Amino acid sequence: MPALWRRAVAEALGTGLLVAIVVGSGIAAQSLSPDDVGLQLLQNSLATTLGLAVLIAVLGPVSGAHFNPVVTLVDWFTGRRDGTGVRAADGGVYVAVQIAGAIGGALLANAMFGIPAGLATTVRATGPHLLAEVVATAGLVLVILGLLRSGRAAWIPASVGAYIGAAYWFTSSTSFANPAVTIGRVFSDTFAGIAPQSVLPFLAAQVVGGVLAVLLATALYPRTDA
Repeated sequence: MPALWRRAVAEALGTGLLVAIVVGSGIAAQSLSPDDVGLQLLQNSLATTLGLAVLIAVLGPVSGAHFNPVVTLVDWFTGRRDGTGVRAADGGVYVAVQIAGAIGGALLANAMFGIPAGLATTVRATGPHLLAEVVATAGLVLVILGLLRSGRAAWIPASVGAYIGAAYWFTSSTSFANPAVTIGRVFSDTFAGIAPQSVLPFLAAQVVGGVLAVLLATALYPRTDA
């Protein structure tokens, strides 16, 4: 296993680039298609789908390519007994650098497009949005656990990218499904932004989705010794 500092760099870099892709492509979409929100979402989701798959494929061998505190928490919880998951202390480092990287990624995207610094003003925490975040996060984590437990880990980069791309469209929240990305997107008052007052409800919904995914994975893909 690579040294912790290498894994931390990979998690910070991957999460930061993911947010830069999400926010940057959202800014570009607004500029290219100012009068067509559907086309903006298509452009944003396509860039995210491709970028996320590439980041997982490139950085996965270093850190596991979590880029998501819920994924890190689930990895620790499901592997804590047999030592296959991230250790608790290492997981805390992962989460810290994921959040820092996400904020940095949003600021980088703003800078690349000349967007002034500021907090997002788009309020998203409605009942349907929060339900969507539970569904989006549960689906994401279930994809990862299902592929890992069925011996198809090589499919994860493409499958996670494809799932997130699809979830942009079938969830009303456009599938944040990631606490670090949610926090990062606060720092860009653009197409992809989320107002600070919406963050805590989103984080709670994402954690619920992660718990639901673990329960589903346990039922659908029991471990051989269970």
